Amino acid sequence: MRLNSVRHRATLGLAAVGAAALAASLLTPGVALAASSGVTLPPVHAGFDYQIGGAYTPPAGVDVVSRDHTDAPAAGKYTICYVNAFQAQPGSEDDWGSDLLLHDAQGDVVYDDSWGEALLDVSTAAKQKAVAAKVDAWIDDCASKGFNAVEPDNFDSYTRSGKLLTKGEAQAYIKLLSAHAHEKGLAIAQKNTSALSVNRAANGLDFAIAEECGTYDECNDYTDYFGDNVIVIEYTAKGLKKACSGWGDELSVVRRDLDVSPIGSKGYVRQTC
Repeated sequence: MRLNSVRHRATLGLAAVGAAALAASLLTPGVALAASSGVTLPPVHAGFDYQIGGAYTPPAGVDVVSRDHTDAPAAGKYTICYVNAFQAQPGSEDDWGSDLLLHDAQGDVVYDDSWGEALLDVSTAAKQKAVAAKVDAWIDDCASKGFNAVEPDNFDSYTRSGKLLTKGEAQAYIKLLSAHAHEKGLAIAQKNTSALSVNRAANGLDFAIAEECGTYDECNDYTDYFGDNVIVIEYTAKGLKKACSGWGDELSVVRRDLDVSPIGSKGYVRQTC
């Protein structure tokens, strides 16, 4: 998740966008093929549910679901597989080994303090390949389970690294993930990191998942390069209102509670335009 303020937070030519729209019109309504990779994208402006906090039966009207890679895909739905690709889950540092965790000049592991997640070290080509090898195994699992796409979270970790990581290193690493996802027949999302949308084609990214782009007036930063292939997640009523007002007729928009709780649990919130 992003929450750059709450959680952590050259151009794709008009001709290319037009070509994508034409391709979509020749397929099932709202479903497009990524021209560069031949993978199937999520249907645009579709009912969406964000279930990375736990899987449950999708509500009526939902056609696209995102779930954690440890869960099964939603039957009959376009399902996106969530992986924490740039940070270690809390308490899982030993699963990575010290050499793949980012350390500061004092030798201390660098954390995303908002979520207690250690940053992964993608500062060299060798480390990018080593980290990617572990994430690729998750991607393989996503593909074997029948997911349609993968959502690698924390692309923007370099912004929380105290300048120990760069955007160039983050992009070099995500190119490894996108190439592997495409080999497995999966589309791959750019998660947040609006400043890098301009490089979405070079990075091999097919669609965008944008947390709070309505709240922070960033949705244009995604649609300028991904067209309508953008999924918006808001966490407040105000954010949902803004996103729906500006983009509710074009993009998939949903509001979830901050913990992305399963339905029936305390705190569960799900609203749409």
